[in-house]
Amino acid sequence: MVRQIFTEYLSLHGHRKTPERYAILDTIYSFDTHFDIDTLFDRLANEENFRVSRATLYNTILLLQDAHLVVKHKFGHDTQYERCYNSYTHHHQICTQCGKVEEVQDDALRQVIEGSKHNRFVLSHYSLYLYGLCTKCNRANKRKLKDQIKKKEK
Repeated sequence: MVRQIFTEYLSLHGHRKTPERYAILDTIYSFDTHFDIDTLFDRLANEENFRVSRATLYNTILLLQDAHLVVKHKFGHDTQYERCYNSYTHHHQICTQCGKVEEVQDDALRQVIEGSKHNRFVLSHYSLYLYGLCTKCNRANKRKLKDQIKKKEK
């Protein structure tokens, strides 16, 4: 289905239908989670044996975003992408210390957002980023604090 949508998009906008663009699309839809350009580049080259330039990757990603087949996320300083056709609504928890990104489903929150009324606005989609500390970093910080207190007491 995504190939058909992309083909229609390319035709409608006068873009060429190249094997590289379809290889990029197929590889993106083989990911189960977020990816960055380097990961996509490596997977195409190493696993798919398909060489494309980074310029082709960036240009194709832009086309896929415009076709609503890929969404771009900015997690802190890191830019990542994810496929978005027929994907479930989810939120992202981002650790401000280690940068770990975790997808979270919260049906109650989703219902509140999707059920809210917006003045002169029709909601098509949304992103929600929750920033804080992951369990691992939180525990490490607490241990470090305890160790510092013990050192001061000596």
